[in-house]
Amino acid sequence: MSQCGSRTLSFLSLVIPVYNEQATLPFLCQQLEEWLPTLGTIRCEIVLVDDGSSDNSYAFLAEWAQSSPQIKVLSFSRNFGHQAAVSAGLAYAKGEAVVIMDADLQDPLSAIPEMIRRYEEGYDVVYGQRICRQGETVFKKVTAWAFYRLMQSCVYKDLPKDTGDFRLVSRRVVDIVNAMPEAHRFLRGMFAWVGFRHIAVPYVRDERRFGQTKYPFSKMLRFAWQAITSFSALPIRLVCLWGAFVACLGFLICLYAFYCWCIGDTVQGWTSLMGLIAMLGGSSILAIGIVGEYVGNIFEEVKLRPKYLVEKTLNISRKEDPKAPTSKES
Repeated sequence: MSQCGSRTLSFLSLVIPVYNEQATLPFLCQQLEEWLPTLGTIRCEIVLVDDGSSDNSYAFLAEWAQSSPQIKVLSFSRNFGHQAAVSAGLAYAKGEAVVIMDADLQDPLSAIPEMIRRYEEGYDVVYGQRICRQGETVFKKVTAWAFYRLMQSCVYKDLPKDTGDFRLVSRRVVDIVNAMPEAHRFLRGMFAWVGFRHIAVPYVRDERRFGQTKYPFSKMLRFAWQAITSFSALPIRLVCLWGAFVACLGFLICLYAFYCWCIGDTVQGWTSLMGLIAMLGGSSILAIGIVGEYVGNIFEEVKLRPKYLVEKTLNISRKEDPKAPTSKES
């Protein structure tokens, strides 16, 4: 655990995943160029990860990288997903502290100085906590509220509420997360699991100015399911409880059948029998499906395939590449 006390940040990394954000990137570039001088003596690098965009996002990033060596770009060979893009950014970032944020700037740059201040007070994880979500529908707000409560209940009880991936993490936390080998990554849970001193910075989430959200309701459901099955055994435990309930129900139906036999009324019971068979069949299929989901995750993990494939890099030297061989391997 970090000792309480002050420390000075001299080198900050921003990790920004990009996926089909050609409408947003010019605004992001303008805002960063205006904001970077406010850091004063803190040196900063910006690691932009193109997650297999199908629009002209990479072309803009390549032009942007030519204008400044502090703009570092990774381009995936295809779309590997948001969590893989953030993981790649963490692997290539070299700062003493790393800020993870999205390219749409709904998570404002103005919250980062407060995160830096908390880091310099000795906190290793400083996460942004949303107190208001501007420009979003009631349905989106309700489902987001339910999502974070579900994650806290089903995935990890210490997972902070109303927090996304927007956070500042210290170098030692980044190194620990980078060393975690799992392919199915739920970074919010992984940062919570690591522990160390952590604190929230409340902020107002701005309205998205350009483009469309990359997390519609259907994708949020898939993300929630992946988070639960990759970070918790709760679904299997629920299947066990459901099996116990069905077994108790079956026992009660057996008692009812025995009662009917005792009073000579053995013609009745067809409906309850069919209901019991349907319930048992459905429960068995459900249980097999949930167990199969975990077996599938194990199958993906044991293949030891890389979490992402980097096709191109810009402004990243060989010595900065985490996959480059060491001198002993050369």
